[in-house]
Amino acid sequence: MTTLSACLARTASRSGHRAAVITDTLTLTWQDVHALSRGYAQVLAAHGVGAGDHVALICSNRPAFLIAWFAIAHRGAVMVSLNTGLVGDGLRHGIEHSDAKVVLIERAILAARQDDIAPVLAGRQVLAFDGEDDLFAAARAGEAAAGHDGHEGDACAIIYTSGTTGRPKGVVNSHRAYLACGEHTARLLQLTPDDRIMVFLPLFHANPQMYAVMSALTVGCAIVLRPRFSVSSFFGDARRFGCTCFTYVGTVLAMLASRLTGVHHDHGLRRCIGGGAPVAAWQAIESRFGVQVHELYGMTEIGGWVTANTDDARRVGTCGLARPDMEVRIVDADDRPVPAGTRGEIAVRPRTPFVILSGYYKDPQATWTAARNFWFHTGDAGSLDADGYLTFHGRLREIIRRGGENVSPVEIETALLRCPGVEDAAVVGIADPIFGEEIKAVLVVSSPIAAAGVRAFLAGKIPDFMLPRYVQFVTRIPKTETEKVQRHLVREMAGDVIDLQA
Repeated sequence: MTTLSACLARTASRSGHRAAVITDTLTLTWQDVHALSRGYAQVLAAHGVGAGDHVALICSNRPAFLIAWFAIAHRGAVMVSLNTGLVGDGLRHGIEHSDAKVVLIERAILAARQDDIAPVLAGRQVLAFDGEDDLFAAARAGEAAAGHDGHEGDACAIIYTSGTTGRPKGVVNSHRAYLACGEHTARLLQLTPDDRIMVFLPLFHANPQMYAVMSALTVGCAIVLRPRFSVSSFFGDARRFGCTCFTYVGTVLAMLASRLTGVHHDHGLRRCIGGGAPVAAWQAIESRFGVQVHELYGMTEIGGWVTANTDDARRVGTCGLARPDMEVRIVDADDRPVPAGTRGEIAVRPRTPFVILSGYYKDPQATWTAARNFWFHTGDAGSLDADGYLTFHGRLREIIRRGGENVSPVEIETALLRCPGVEDAAVVGIADPIFGEEIKAVLVVSSPIAAAGVRAFLAGKIPDFMLPRYVQFVTRIPKTETEKVQRHLVREMAGDVIDLQA
């Protein structure tokens, strides 16, 4: 299949009677999804949406998101899925920069953000919906639109990066990038039409779009859609809906491992897939919960993911081996490959066409800088062992340079999460006149902990040069909607900072 529209038509034909989307109150079959999305595509057509147009979609985790997404695909248009947590300039930037012709928005979000987006609505149509009832009614009111049979390299989505350090860039991905990710994910997880994938991460993000929805679309299995992640209801939901797998970010596994005590095997979950899992959480999820962790390395720009741990090739603490359609190497500051075991920047290039980003929207300089020498430069630090297993060491711009040593905050955070009483941790560099940078650990704790005790716990578990000088206790660590630590905000957090050398 060359497009999302064609793939949905095929799945509806083969698995039309099977459940596609399941919520507390609603079950849609693949035939339902196909018919409703084609019906709503006609609504978009009536508002002038055609091939190549951009449609901003602002919607929470609900079936309406999926129907709207596929309706956009049937028109050959480009979905711009915007973070529902955006406000002010950040929200305006996504709508305006993406050149959205139509803003398709959940009415509750529109009511809350009306003043924020009003300045950029001139010349744009706004289609608001309350939820499934009115959106589905509109879809059923007229004739269904024809599907879109375009080129696999055509753009189908723009996702704005999280912007943890600067203004988000719009990542343009093709139909083939989405389809390829779904095919490789389904194969890795050995999905069948009987599987049920639990989705609780926000649908505007590449993780659930590419790992969950696309793999479900590939094999015709069901998506169990939850409004958000909840530790307390996690296994209850899994049992109630018969879920067999889920997608994650590292924080999810860390929270499950730390907040749920004992052994939990009374559920049907057998696999999970995602990135950023601390080793201790990874091991706990497998040993205590009986769920196999498929840790991967990926980002929106590189086809969703490029390396992963499979059944046949697994190495705890790594991100696995490269996908067959991708090449991965580690380069130094001069773009030269480095030997096995040496840290450098992770660089990626495709072996087959259209499986990584087409570019950053309206930012040719950023596109060329990232793709210099015909390798996409991820900005991430990593290393490859002699067998080709990739280990992720953190964002290059997040690496702390202390006294000539490169320090990965991720390594310290992983160790801190094993400390009794620590529920969450973030590590940042603080400017220092002697060492260049010193290390600050910011902690969320369940009960009072002595700052000196934190350093004592870490001693012997990480090198001495990585031991934090500063400790700060907070109630919450600032993160993006997709659970990425916003380190620039962590550095600026108000409150008492304890200097362990004072």
